[in-house]
Amino acid sequence: MTTVSKQKLEEAADLIYGVFKGTPQYNWPLLSKHCGLEVWVKHENHTPIGAFKVRGGLVFIDDYRKGGGDAGVITATRGNHGQSIALAAARAGIKSTIVVPEGNSVEKNAAMKAFGAELVVHGHDFQASAEYAMARAQDEKLAMVPSFDSRLVQGVGTYGMEFFANAPELDRVYVPIGLGSGICGVVSARDALGLKTKVYGVVMEGAPAYGLSFKAGHPISTNSAETIADGMACRVPVPEAVETICKSVEDVVTVTDEDVRHAMRVYYTHTHNVAEGAGAAPLAALLKDRDALQGKRAGVVLSGGNVDMSLFMGVLSAADPAAAPEQ
Repeated sequence: MTTVSKQKLEEAADLIYGVFKGTPQYNWPLLSKHCGLEVWVKHENHTPIGAFKVRGGLVFIDDYRKGGGDAGVITATRGNHGQSIALAAARAGIKSTIVVPEGNSVEKNAAMKAFGAELVVHGHDFQASAEYAMARAQDEKLAMVPSFDSRLVQGVGTYGMEFFANAPELDRVYVPIGLGSGICGVVSARDALGLKTKVYGVVMEGAPAYGLSFKAGHPISTNSAETIADGMACRVPVPEAVETICKSVEDVVTVTDEDVRHAMRVYYTHTHNVAEGAGAAPLAALLKDRDALQGKRAGVVLSGGNVDMSLFMGVLSAADPAAAPEQ
């Protein structure tokens, strides 16, 4: 299993808070009214890169430098992991190369370059980009930064510690699953604090690898991963993450692209926050489950807000009376 101790989470927090002071968690009354229960939102869209991944990148690169690493690093991403590594590498004075698939988010690509990364476009999806990055790391003697690693879990787990420490005790919390660092971090924080909160993972209908793996009890890959939630578009699950999810997560909920579009609109109309697809997926899952949640207190992780303007405009312009607040 890939979980980390309370001591490791606290050490990561000391490092991360030297860069930014964590993120807020709010109970938005209008959102809670819409959902029919008390809902707390963890705002990881309010980090220096607009997503939770920054925490893991800072810890990974710090550990790499302490171990004597000074070569350039390379990684593959759909955007937020790449921004994390680009920011952390720039702070450490290390060159970073970020590989993204064709058709990747224009605005995430621009952000990675602004943090100082060399951006390389290669492959039709994330897995193809990752395989190319690994080959290039070997050829050029670069340090390959994986998208799932215990150091990444250690870093991103700090948002779980903040959430559980600052929100009232939650009956359950919904977490999006990309390759699994976020949900393994939340499980680590829950266990470190000795809480009984049930953790629910969320996957997309078009990228169901982790949902299939949870049901099977072992990793199940898929041939494709096509979804509006690009941060969750993974088709080859990580065995260590699957093991943790199978042993420590209550269930994995599958939502559709249209469920996520609706949740993006609800976030905007009820909190005026911008959520990217992966960031809105936990709210989509909560809305799907809300009949079973009456009288309970639930948390959702708004994991990021990095959505291209053109995509977000299309989401907001679609007719959706159910997303409008009551008059």
